[in-house]
Amino acid sequence: MTPARTITVTGEGTAEAVPDLLTFTLAVEVRRDAAEAAYGDAGAIASAVREALRGRGVAGLDLRTSGLNLRAELVWAENQGQKVTGYVASTTLVARVSPPSAAPAAISAAVAAGGDSLRINGIEQGFTDSSAVAARAQEAAWREAEANAARFAALAGGRLGQVLSIDQRLEHGSPVPMMGGMKRAAASQSVPIEAGSVAVTASVVVQWELDSPGSSGG
Repeated sequence: MTPARTITVTGEGTAEAVPDLLTFTLAVEVRRDAAEAAYGDAGAIASAVREALRGRGVAGLDLRTSGLNLRAELVWAENQGQKVTGYVASTTLVARVSPPSAAPAAISAAVAAGGDSLRINGIEQGFTDSSAVAARAQEAAWREAEANAARFAALAGGRLGQVLSIDQRLEHGSPVPMMGGMKRAAASQSVPIEAGSVAVTASVVVQWELDSPGSSGG
């Protein structure tokens, strides 16, 4: 029996939309002589930052602690080996704000509450519901895959039959990093954040049966 001929093609599609959600990551880092002091102060500052964000309308469900660390700072001293010079406690807070226009004021409030112990690690723009823009990207990827497959099938002297398999994935836009000096600027005024647009890219790999022109398939 002659094996069935197949054709496998990859299609890619992109759709853009204005984001309605902004996620930013804040880190609190405290250095103290004693571990207990570092840990306690980091917790107190992180709590103040959380309360400042809540005061700017960020709901509790949109705040998440993603990391907690306490470590000793060590230096090498001649004839003494490693020596502890202090302790560093850090924690990371992830906040989601919708609409994005409310984010600058929320970030400024967090900076005022956290002071020099606060770091802004980055922001990411996205969607509260990405299904609509994702569907447009998927449709564009399918159209590209189907058009390319039909063209290759014709070049091979055949035509597309039934679809045998579909494998797809989505890729959202990359996070937008904040400049290192932005923390100090935000303490006195809100730094504007332009929403722009966020792209969602879909990739689909489709396998078709390849029928001969005279066959009844497809």
